[in-house]
Amino acid sequence: MGENKCDSETSSLKAEIRRLRESLTGLTAPLPALLRRRGFRIYKKEPSDDLLVPKERFIDRYYLSLQRYSFRLFLRDVIKHQAGFSPKDVTRYAVADVTKEYIDLLTSIGLLRKKGGSYSLRRQPVKSFGPTLEWFLSEIFKREFEAEAIWGIKFKRPAVGGDYDLIAKIDSSVLYMEIKSSPPKQIYAGEISAFLDRVIDLCPEMAIFFMDTELRMKDKIVPMFEEEFLRRSDNGLATISAGDKISEIERIEKELFHIQNKIFIINAKDSIVSNIEKVLGRYFRKRS
Repeated sequence: MGENKCDSETSSLKAEIRRLRESLTGLTAPLPALLRRRGFRIYKKEPSDDLLVPKERFIDRYYLSLQRYSFRLFLRDVIKHQAGFSPKDVTRYAVADVTKEYIDLLTSIGLLRKKGGSYSLRRQPVKSFGPTLEWFLSEIFKREFEAEAIWGIKFKRPAVGGDYDLIAKIDSSVLYMEIKSSPPKQIYAGEISAFLDRVIDLCPEMAIFFMDTELRMKDKIVPMFEEEFLRRSDNGLATISAGDKISEIERIEKELFHIQNKIFIINAKDSIVSNIEKVLGRYFRKRS
């Protein structure tokens, strides 16, 4: 009886929090308006050309599966072999039974076509996993944090080009996230520089550089940020700085890092949702 009362109180509390968040959202400007105040008008967003997402009735199952790192690695292999593959072609990152589970799921939700003992994507070509990963991260912000979020955004701004992978409105703050599906060895200095250029141009309250990997960020990615800050300091370029001091990169925990509580460098180790929750919590606590 006591447990039922506790569950009821918890549900009521969650409902009240949801109501308060909705009220707060209604009191603040929508995300496009916050961007226009910064001089940014959305030109294009959320392109569907390479998006690997099932029909609406299967979205919840697909979303839950995408939270598993091994499933996301499996999808990369599926895209690589999209014209035709056997189970052994996509069994690099999971045991055979788990791979079969993943293949059965994609087949049941209409993303794979089976012919004999081989499979292929129903919708081709899909050039990369990147757009699907961006879509998934936007779903995390919407579902787990009840935030307004858009992905794959293009602006008409000649000074700083490129796509903004994800932009979200957290309460009244703008969050920009760069999303990398490639492993650290395929990330180059120019990508770090472009990310910082977009942060400086957009002026979000917080920015996240996210890599979908469980590898250590301290080995390559963090040093690349340090080198880029040093380069900008030596050349008198705009950066995130504290006076004349070069910005220091500090570890929050494990593979989560921050720069002046404004820029966060994270990966997918343990849980993407948990890692985002930790950096959001730190941002709002330190801001207060």
